[in-house]
Amino acid sequence: MDARIDLNNIGFDFDLTKRNAGLEANGATAPKATKTGTTIVGLLFKDGLVLGADTRATEGPIVADKNCEKIHYIAPNMYCCGAGTAADTEFTTNMISSQMELHRMSTGRESRVVTAMTLLKQYLFRHQGHISAALVLGGFDVTGPHLYTIYPHGSTDKLPYVTMGSGSLAAMSIFESRWRSDMERQEAIDLVKDAIEAGIFNDLGSGSNVDVCVIEKGKVDYLRNYARPNERAQKEQSYKFPRGTTAVLKTSIRDLVQVTEDTAMDIST
Repeated sequence: MDARIDLNNIGFDFDLTKRNAGLEANGATAPKATKTGTTIVGLLFKDGLVLGADTRATEGPIVADKNCEKIHYIAPNMYCCGAGTAADTEFTTNMISSQMELHRMSTGRESRVVTAMTLLKQYLFRHQGHISAALVLGGFDVTGPHLYTIYPHGSTDKLPYVTMGSGSLAAMSIFESRWRSDMERQEAIDLVKDAIEAGIFNDLGSGSNVDVCVIEKGKVDYLRNYARPNERAQKEQSYKFPRGTTAVLKTSIRDLVQVTEDTAMDIST
């Protein structure tokens, strides 16, 4: 009996590694991962839960959108914050939202938060992390308020307060020092605002405004641009300078060459 094990037949395939090495040897450049940035949070309070997100969308070092929406609708009693690739978070939440709508139509019952969480984690796990969507799912159903984090590979956590995204460490420092289980509604909103602002001011991938979504039994308040910590200040003086303020160091004047038909034919050939 041959006791040797073929490593390529136990779930690992290294053919692409050899291909990539060959391409790089011939001068091809390997693709680089795009840096994504976001701060999204969620916490439970006495009567429900609060979700929060910043509004900066980036394309590498470029701010592509200063006021994008990162809190996505899933069901009337449920919303989901997305971090990662904007297209992935948008498509994934829209797809699960449509499935939840069909489920409500066929059963006539209110959506359960654990149902959306299961659909999301199974979908992301199926694609093994290639869908760049890190999610904070929150909702209030027949069993009370629920808050989940869903990672791009499909793993999940259920915790009383959570943060995700590149600004999550700054936001978590706020939660760790101030969160309590018996918080009132306004106190919870203020804590979420401060956590998002911590991400905005300490993470270059997060910025602009603070969006807040408060979910309680039979009630949802989506507070778009609840805080605007980065409003553009009024200019204190005029920055229009008179003509001639900057000295001209050199002037060069050239005559234009008239191009004839014969010359144009010579150039084109």
